[in-house]
Amino acid sequence: MALGQQIQAWRISRGHSVDDLAVESHLLPHVIEEIEAEEVDPSASLLEALAAALKIPPAWLFSHPTSFRTLFDDPEEVASSTFAGPDPVTERILAGSRMDRSLYVLLTAIMQSGEPKLLRAAEVNLRSLVKQAKQATIPWQNRPSGHFEPPSD
Repeated sequence: MALGQQIQAWRISRGHSVDDLAVESHLLPHVIEEIEAEEVDPSASLLEALAAALKIPPAWLFSHPTSFRTLFDDPEEVASSTFAGPDPVTERILAGSRMDRSLYVLLTAIMQSGEPKLLRAAEVNLRSLVKQAKQATIPWQNRPSGHFEPPSD
């Protein structure tokens, strides 16, 4: 499916008319119509404006809204349906989110906000959590065999 058709699908799925989306994205209605008709190849800044108006990450514009159905549907329904994601990485993220959907939805909301300080804080905290998860739970587990050091507690 062409990019213009994807953007149109997102607009319709969000319940926006061309005029509504134009107001939200600060674009002229004819520009949105030209993008959806594939008459204009949108720049990155236009895509960012459209995504912000639709309240989705810009990368999502390259996939049909139904590809992200698992984020918003009931987990029982998602488990019984077949999912054809936009790419293997997104498929793995969405599959993993089934275990803790609330975390994935929170991270998605942070990404959608686009606030640089908030994004940076989330990234730093997640990196710290990943680093902590990789560390041994007991400090002396990393010692060579035969080496004993009592806990400092």
